[in-house]
Amino acid sequence: MTHEEKRAWIIAVLALGTYAAYLAVLLVRATDTPVAEVPYASTLLWAVGISIAASIVLSVVVSVGAPKSANRRDQRDREIHRFGEYTGQSFVVLGGVAALGMALAEMDQFWIANVLYAGFTLSAILGCAAKIAAYRWGFQPW
Repeated sequence: MTHEEKRAWIIAVLALGTYAAYLAVLLVRATDTPVAEVPYASTLLWAVGISIAASIVLSVVVSVGAPKSANRRDQRDREIHRFGEYTGQSFVVLGGVAALGMALAEMDQFWIANVLYAGFTLSAILGCAAKIAAYRWGFQPW
């Protein structure tokens, strides 16, 4: 397994795990109050921060355990990375457009923030899934 594929796995698992934990915390808090009134900002920031910090730490741990030659990226790695990033960007755009529409409709900030976070999370998961699939089952650049 290449270093880049390991990084894709790390990011995908962390994005999914931290988002699931964020939703679990929100749902537990929403048992007594309406979901739109649940305090979410600090939980959202903690989830994002933990995901970023953990991905950095785990990437460093994986890099330390690998020989120096394993950290080199060749043309195929660069093309797979670009393919995954382009694939994942669709959810960033969809989340941004949805948030813009929600803001124009003057919806509550809770929903706008959560649709943006969901867009970023889905972008990371889809992009990493595309990279993993390209590494596992082959990649044909067009």
